[in-house]
Amino acid sequence: MTARHLSATPGPAEAIAATFAACVPHLETERTRLRAPRLEDFDAYLRIVGSERGRHIGGPMDDEAAWFDFISLSSSWMLHGHGGWSVEERATGDLLGFVLLGLEPGDRDVELGFLFLATAEGQGYAFEAAVAVRDWAFRELRLASLDSYIATTNARSLALARRLGAADETPADWDDADVRVFRHRNPGART
Repeated sequence: MTARHLSATPGPAEAIAATFAACVPHLETERTRLRAPRLEDFDAYLRIVGSERGRHIGGPMDDEAAWFDFISLSSSWMLHGHGGWSVEERATGDLLGFVLLGLEPGDRDVELGFLFLATAEGQGYAFEAAVAVRDWAFRELRLASLDSYIATTNARSLALARRLGAADETPADWDDADVRVFRHRNPGART
């Protein structure tokens, strides 16, 4: 039996949720489609943050912590005008992972984050989706920069940040030795 919080509330509430989801920008790349998160995406999110893969972001998380993290990713759109996207493979519709523009306590700037399933690694999907989100943030939100907060033990995410052209700009007074701050600069922004 599906837990109640993982099921849509039927009737008008379901229509309201669909209206909000329709407001999340739809982005496409050559191989990926980025769309609003859905309740059924939580299982994949939990597989990422609830497993050993979640150790890079404070996990592994239990079901409840993962749920509240997923809600944050999804609801940030209402509070900040940016948030998380679910990333699908265009050819199959398979869920690959998540890319987000977020703000959490302690962040210096809007964060560009990426969380992908192990089955999607090493194929360039995260790069494609992160470029689409980064470029959308620079173009549509006119942000001058974004930060990626990456655990020093997360070799794949460190490599991805560098491939995206971000520079390690961890401040000298940064209080978390286990996390590096990578800055993505908008080349079109006035300085």
